[in-house]
Amino acid sequence: MADQQEEEDLRMALRMSMQNSPPEPKRSKPRDTAILPAATTPEESRQLQRELMAAAAEKRMLAAAKAAPPSSSQSKNERSGDFEMKEAEKKAKEVNLGNELSDKEAHQLFAMVFGTGVSKDILAQWSNQGIRFSPDPETSMGLVQHEGGPCGVLATIQAFVLKHLLFFPDELGKVAANMPQNLNSRRSKSQYVASNNFSAFTEDAKARALVKSMSEMLFLCGNNKRAVIATLSVISHGIEGSEGSSKDVIIAQALEGLSIESASDLQKVLRVDRYTSPTSAFKRLEAMIPIFQSRMGALLFLISALLSRGLDCVQADRDDPSQPLVTAPFGHASQEIVNLLLCGQAVPNVFDGRMDLGGGMFLKGISTSVEVGFLTLLESLNFCKVGQNLKCPKWPIWVVGSESHYTVLFALDTAVQDENELEERESQIRKAFDAQDQSGGGGFISVEAFHQVLRETSIRLPSEKLDSLCNSGFIVWSEFWQVILALDKNLGGLKDSTGQMGRKIFDLYHFNGIAKSDLNGSQATTEGETPVQRPRLTKLRVSVPPRWTPEEFMADAAVAPGNAGSESSQKDAEVAKPEQPPQHAPLADCIRTRWPRAVCNWIGDPPSIV
Repeated sequence: MADQQEEEDLRMALRMSMQNSPPEPKRSKPRDTAILPAATTPEESRQLQRELMAAAAEKRMLAAAKAAPPSSSQSKNERSGDFEMKEAEKKAKEVNLGNELSDKEAHQLFAMVFGTGVSKDILAQWSNQGIRFSPDPETSMGLVQHEGGPCGVLATIQAFVLKHLLFFPDELGKVAANMPQNLNSRRSKSQYVASNNFSAFTEDAKARALVKSMSEMLFLCGNNKRAVIATLSVISHGIEGSEGSSKDVIIAQALEGLSIESASDLQKVLRVDRYTSPTSAFKRLEAMIPIFQSRMGALLFLISALLSRGLDCVQADRDDPSQPLVTAPFGHASQEIVNLLLCGQAVPNVFDGRMDLGGGMFLKGISTSVEVGFLTLLESLNFCKVGQNLKCPKWPIWVVGSESHYTVLFALDTAVQDENELEERESQIRKAFDAQDQSGGGGFISVEAFHQVLRETSIRLPSEKLDSLCNSGFIVWSEFWQVILALDKNLGGLKDSTGQMGRKIFDLYHFNGIAKSDLNGSQATTEGETPVQRPRLTKLRVSVPPRWTPEEFMADAAVAPGNAGSESSQKDAEVAKPEQPPQHAPLADCIRTRWPRAVCNWIGDPPSIV
């Protein structure tokens, strides 16, 4: 009876593949109605065809594996039936591999990512980076990066993986019916501290966190309505039924000699499937993990994200769609790629909202809050301004950008995101100031815009302070903020007689997936100690003094207590003094863009963001 139903399913699938629309469901069997609901759109019809054909083929293959091999005396009719069935299974399996891109789509995709005249070195960078966890026990929760170019993709995936590992460990065993489940799910973060035992995560937990992260990110790119998953035809069919390391061997053999150097090369091997069901997408990604672990993994995930967003939508997101997303001459991931994976839109800027340049021209920034955020060294160098949407994400995890690399910064205690009185007021004033800043992140506004900021934030400046700030015709944030710190609270300022306002001490962790020499993990050899080459995880103690800039803190710390100007200043110095002398590294400059008065300390090698 089961064999008859399987035969019937397959015949139905083959009939459907030759029709423009699905046939009417049979009236004699109520169960057929459940199997074949009426499709309302051509897309649903095609999806139903693929699923039914694949299911029927899978059933036949399982049955064939258990059956004895046919005898040599098989009749002609039997051989003919078997041949037809094999052809049907082959066709169903080809459908399950996904769809080819059209010639136009392939050329648009390749030009969008790499542009024209891309070097073989850049193509090799993006064709040799898998999505794999570190084998090193101390950094086993992190993804290893071999090439600098795809680090923007890996670091962003890493940030989402940490979100699931650290803050949703109890949900890793579940397949939510309505993913991405965490976009609207907010546990009581102020009371949650994650475990710092990173080596305790099992391989299964890490794999589930990776699949959940990839699914969440693709649906984010697809406006939470769809996800497109890209794979390669040369390896998809070879891993079915194999397990463990054998899959890696099969995939490595299939990829031998494969190179993608043009749009036509991409079109030959790329296959894509579209999913509107989060559960189906999750299961497909779970089955495809060995492919994403292969040397083509990072590129395939980037392509999946771009197609999930839609190529035309990606180009509309950008300020200059003529430039490739992978930047020359070193093949780095552009800010548009990182923003696409963080917020679902390939906008090129990191400020909030959009900037009006006049004449109907706008620069596009981040329009919504995000799950994990972004900080950059370029802000500390005054090349850009990161808005509050990226600086204050829902979870205390940030991708960190430098001039040439992306890494990840995170906290275990969600309370580091909680604002005290000083930070809350500073955020309010800063947001009002940034909304009027049309300088491209330069940190200054016009006098007219300044008066608007004062009205919105209920700040009442004395006339002499107001005139002093407005004399030059524009107002600089740093000068304005110093005035606010010295202004009484009843006038809208932040003058605090106790010197305690704003003090915080907390821990952050920094992960760099590029394998570097780690002196802390050196191994003894006959010739002495040899540094271990591995990804680097650094723990930082961050201290935010009450009111001091780092320069003021250092100047005050140099004053002997007996020479201090007053009892109050002595008290402030004691409150501000960190546990150890502050250390400096470029990462500390990035951290100060989020916590402006912060000083950092660490043990061992300094954290590296390159």
